[in-house]
Amino acid sequence: MSKKYDFEFKLKVVEEYLSGKGGLEYLSAKYSLTSHTLLKRWVATYKKHGAQGLLRSRKNKKYDLQFKLDAVQWYLTTEISYDELAQQLDVSNPSLLCQWVSNFRKYGIDGISDKPKGRPSAMPKKKELPVANSIEHESSDAKRIKELEEKVLHLEIENAFLKELRRLRLEEEAMKKSQELSAVSEENTD
Repeated sequence: MSKKYDFEFKLKVVEEYLSGKGGLEYLSAKYSLTSHTLLKRWVATYKKHGAQGLLRSRKNKKYDLQFKLDAVQWYLTTEISYDELAQQLDVSNPSLLCQWVSNFRKYGIDGISDKPKGRPSAMPKKKELPVANSIEHESSDAKRIKELEEKVLHLEIENAFLKELRRLRLEEEAMKKSQELSAVSEENTD
């Protein structure tokens, strides 16, 4: 379980950092913080929201599916870190973003959709009589369209991810070639 820090302590450490009394590593060690990235997060929150941002939220914030999809897509299509993305989206815990991305990669959109809470009912649900065939047909068409839209979104994100991966590999190959050329030119000058 993660260690909890009170508001006064966070404010004291952040103010020491901002006044130049020490760096991230020094102050983290001095106050026995779990990591210097925690202090970095506090400083960024303080700069964005002021002292109020350091107050601990007492209730869990609920994020809808579209917000999660946008966050995952933003992470996968840019070179932004989880901490930076959390700051921009006002998500208090960057590891939550990490979890969304991981679940999206494993299970697709089902991995980040809201799950029903509680234990499933042991009683069978009552079957409703069909009202009209056309209504069922319309609902199945709408369901199919929604499934296809989700699949397209998943493929767009995957495509953007693969393009970025290809770009990085091409950069790496170009860098290797330039290093080889410089090594060859140095050998020729000797």
